[in-house]
Amino acid sequence: MDTIFDWIALHQQIIYIVVLSVFLGIEVIGRVPSVLHTPLMSGANAIHGVVVIGAIIVMGKAEQGNYAALVLGFLAVVLGTLNVVGGFVVTDRMLEMFKKKK
Repeated sequence: MDTIFDWIALHQQIIYIVVLSVFLGIEVIGRVPSVLHTPLMSGANAIHGVVVIGAIIVMGKAEQGNYAALVLGFLAVVLGTLNVVGGFVVTDRMLEMFKKKK
């Protein structure tokens, strides 16, 4: 337990930055109007597409027997793909709201 407290004390500034960035991100995202949601989601999809490509490269260059890199790369590919697909689904639903009904 002392090692955990030592690690926290050593990385205290980084932990503060991460916590503050989470709160800042929540405030920024919470104030985005729904009209801007679709373009922002398209940008996020592009970024997560790059994450998926990077994860595939990491998995391809992992040394044989380095299971940690393979597992993390696989998780990154799966979660990044889910995020991209989910983003396209949400974007499609947002665009459906602006179409005229028959």
